[in-house]
Amino acid sequence: MLEAVAEFDDTLLEKFFEDSESLTEREVLDALRAACIAGKVVPMMCGSAFKNKGVQAMLDMVMEILPSPLDIEGIDGTNPDTGEPETRQPKFEEPFAGLAFKIATDPFVGRLCFTRVYSGTLESGSYVLNARTGKKERISRIFQMHSNKQNQVDVLGAGDIGALVGFKDIKTGDTLCNEKHPIVLESMDFPEPVIGLAIEPKTQADLDKLGVALGKLMEEDPTFQVKSDEETGQTVISGMGELHLDIICDRLRREFKVEVNQGAPQVSYKEAITGTVDHREIYKKQSGGRGKFADIVVTIEPGDDEKPGLIFENLIKGGNVPKEFIPSVEKGFKEAMENGVLAGYPLDSLKVTLKDGSFHAVDSDQLSFELAAKLAYRTALPKAKPILKEPIMKLEVLTPEENMGDVVGDLNRRRGVMEGMGDRSGAKVIKAKVPLSEMFGYVTQLRTITSGRATSTMEFSHFAEAPKNVAEEVIAKVKGKIEA
Repeated sequence: MLEAVAEFDDTLLEKFFEDSESLTEREVLDALRAACIAGKVVPMMCGSAFKNKGVQAMLDMVMEILPSPLDIEGIDGTNPDTGEPETRQPKFEEPFAGLAFKIATDPFVGRLCFTRVYSGTLESGSYVLNARTGKKERISRIFQMHSNKQNQVDVLGAGDIGALVGFKDIKTGDTLCNEKHPIVLESMDFPEPVIGLAIEPKTQADLDKLGVALGKLMEEDPTFQVKSDEETGQTVISGMGELHLDIICDRLRREFKVEVNQGAPQVSYKEAITGTVDHREIYKKQSGGRGKFADIVVTIEPGDDEKPGLIFENLIKGGNVPKEFIPSVEKGFKEAMENGVLAGYPLDSLKVTLKDGSFHAVDSDQLSFELAAKLAYRTALPKAKPILKEPIMKLEVLTPEENMGDVVGDLNRRRGVMEGMGDRSGAKVIKAKVPLSEMFGYVTQLRTITSGRATSTMEFSHFAEAPKNVAEEVIAKVKGKIEA
């Protein structure tokens, strides 16, 4: 270790070759700190938080080795009014700017917003601006967190981390700032959930408690989502993997005292179209008195995967369709994208061009054009070569060399695509991209293959077109469920 540290400091290196025993602890720590701030060294500490071993030593090393806010440059952000880049220095006299990086629920205090202050100071009882909502939030109290204890403080300064209480609408990743000097710091990107699980409370008494508990968990974790399946009436929770949802269900039992029954995990597929189709939709309804009428001519084509959502273009010149009805057409398509035509999974991206249309002076209204757009979507999409997309996961397996062949064979069987192999700490590293639908129960299978000596990590990579046989199976299963 001393040799490795000495390499980053010439004076220390000379001293080390002359007499390694003469190096003082202070000299080693200073050299280690400089190397760490330069990004050349990653210090490793041993310990166990569960047994409370090595935690204090690690915190001491954080103070000694890691950079303080003064060691690094100011934080870069954007002025929300002008769009110009701005920098905030870690100084008390600068305007206040902080990032809310975690929302937690405390049984005694209520909702806590963990915040890192990058510049300026924040006093309890003061107001801050939430750059996302553009609204002011009053911070009634500020706590410094110590494990399971909270110490109330009057002020947080640049470089401090604390928990704020009293806010109404702050989410993970929000920028909090001085209202006279607004700034938006770089937010966090949260991937879309890729796996769903149907849950239901075991007793009627748990029903109300479940809704409250799921609401609190969603506030804490932006990658966790809850929705009701309209066709089955089930509550479906979605997250980033089996383990994620297992922990959520465990927390429901432990923290919120809600017992739930779980269904089998379901993969969150998406749909897309690969072709272009021109379509005319005339919506007419007469039911005595004022009727409904809308007529639209649209071109529907694949959207831009880089920019998810609906790209809507209006090419109508003149008054064939009045301006006030155009947003209704866009709204109709946007809402329709929630359900695809193959198996009811959402479409991530779509481009719609409104070319022409007509209206009736009495019968046409905004609802008529919205319904016409939804009907056009349902009728035209099956002709636009729709496909099913499945989530692909990035997998890394660390395995002993003698089990390598079995692990690779198992991944091939799961439709895995090998991306590379390497060595790490005397073991083999296998990198692959594998469809999520093939990865249920993989950890157990991996332990069986390698006698418990291999480990794996998995994260979401992207959505890709599902093979024909897989798509047919998924569609058949969904249609069977609806018919049943």
